[in-house]
Amino acid sequence: MDKSQKLNLVYAVIAIIGIMMLQDVLIQQQAMQPVPYSELEKLLEQGKVTELTIREQYIVGELRDPDEKGKNLVIANRVNPRLAEQLSKYNVPFTQARESKFLFTLFSWIVPALVFFGIWLFIIRKVIEKQGGAGGFMNIGKSKAKVYVERETGVNFDDVAGVEESKAELVEIVEFLKSPDKYGVLGARMPKGILLVGPPGTGKTLLARAVAGEAGVAFFSISGSEFVEMFVGVGAARVRDLFEQATKSAPAIIFIDELDALGRARTAVGGMGGNDEREQTLQQLLVEMDGFDQTGGLVLLAATNRPEILDPALLRAGRFDRQVLVDRPDKLGREQILRVHMKNVKVAEDAEVTKVAELTTGFSGADLANLVNEAALLATRRKADCVETEDFTKAIERIVAGLEKKNRLLNVREREIVAYHEIGHALTALALPGSDPVHKVSIIPRGIGALGYTLQRPTEDRFLMTKEELERKIAVLLGGRAAEKLIYNHLSTGASDDLARTTDIARSMVTRYGMDEKIGHIVYEDSHQTFLGQQGYPSINRASMSDATAQLIDSSVREIVDTIFSTTYALLKENRDILEKCARALLEKETLDESELKKLTKKMHKVQLATEPVSALSREPTSSGAE
Repeated sequence: MDKSQKLNLVYAVIAIIGIMMLQDVLIQQQAMQPVPYSELEKLLEQGKVTELTIREQYIVGELRDPDEKGKNLVIANRVNPRLAEQLSKYNVPFTQARESKFLFTLFSWIVPALVFFGIWLFIIRKVIEKQGGAGGFMNIGKSKAKVYVERETGVNFDDVAGVEESKAELVEIVEFLKSPDKYGVLGARMPKGILLVGPPGTGKTLLARAVAGEAGVAFFSISGSEFVEMFVGVGAARVRDLFEQATKSAPAIIFIDELDALGRARTAVGGMGGNDEREQTLQQLLVEMDGFDQTGGLVLLAATNRPEILDPALLRAGRFDRQVLVDRPDKLGREQILRVHMKNVKVAEDAEVTKVAELTTGFSGADLANLVNEAALLATRRKADCVETEDFTKAIERIVAGLEKKNRLLNVREREIVAYHEIGHALTALALPGSDPVHKVSIIPRGIGALGYTLQRPTEDRFLMTKEELERKIAVLLGGRAAEKLIYNHLSTGASDDLARTTDIARSMVTRYGMDEKIGHIVYEDSHQTFLGQQGYPSINRASMSDATAQLIDSSVREIVDTIFSTTYALLKENRDILEKCARALLEKETLDESELKKLTKKMHKVQLATEPVSALSREPTSSGAE
């Protein structure tokens, strides 16, 4: 008999004894007739009472024969003998009332004590919950993992679109959870841990929940930051508790989101305080991953967008021995994701989903979900019956370029400068073959500092860029400043962001991509990726070059920018009449779309900046704007 069964037996015995005592009290109450003290004296005189039981507060008499109500006992409150003797001569029934002091005692002693104890318990519990987690001090080491079952996740592979390769990698995990015995026939074993790696918003958490939904098993979900608290040893205790819970519920999935908060690489010098506690938690996780039995149907999933900072011991074979890339979707994937999110929105039948997918190059799944929501809000504002393609286009502009600031009024001179600046960007892009198409030009201020914008969006996914393409990109960025120089023969601060991006591209061409003949095929720039899909701040390693090389790099960068600026200036000068015509149209309408620009630039001369293709990095969407 285990401990729980013994406790249940003790509780049953106590309950039976309590019921018997209660029945005895009830039987006595049923056989007893309360009477005044004077009535009891009369019964005594008449000889109807055979026995008396005198207590401190009352007297109980046993009757010789039961009365008309069937009672064989009478009870009366005690009265002072002298007082009873004096009152008996008046032949009036009398008895003595006893005032109960129970309520007074309760309110004067017990209630204040209970109130004080309740306040104290409430304060202590709040302090412990704030410092050590919910559930009180004794539960401080308990895992905070939320347990979901299949009906509560409500997600399967049909709800996850745009990551078909990642889903294919996880299909066999689902099969293993459904029938773990099948995978041991040939001696194979499933990976202990699967690490989902990808940029933010690509659907890593959704994919993990879909695995649990497909397999129909318990799903333990917890964030890496929830393991570490201010008390030493709490994180390690929670790791142990999490694996114990999952083992009892096997087959199950443990999902740790934002693993980089827990699994950051350990330093060579011993940590102090919170850092030391985090390392202890990480070590406990490594131990648990080595210890759990794979044949029990337990799978560990984790997600991160910073795999480069994870501890090598965590990524070795036998722990997280499989990494699944969940990348930004391609054009077909974006179209599938859009259709999934459009199921909950009333979309027009003629909405061009393919066109929207073309204009959203570089968007993640979360970005596309936000896009559909913004489009639905725009349609709601104009009181439409459904969401149309134009709503999606405007939503893309709002996400890429920012919110319109129509109340930001410019004077006539500034408005004119911004118009020529933006038309300079647009005409340069239209004049250079192979540039990203210009979808819209506007002088309506958007975002935080943009006084106008030229929206370019690539219509296809690209993963390489040539030297010629990079030069065209620099030319488009310099088009605004070249137009100001041509029309006003002065320079303004509106091109500050364009110049910063131009300098970065030109310096990368020289120091990182080896695209300058003077420098050659040598890399002098270190680029550290801080997040997946985003380039970190590049830095030039000055210690690895001589002063002459550094001077040569600076002169090469300047030469690239100056040469392209001169070509761009000459291009706009040759098409000055078209530049002025487009600027006047832009000042009149404030916004020109792609079709209007094509009509205005039919007779524009086109040029070729470069012809020497060299492989480089992937291309990103461009949105140029005056600040």
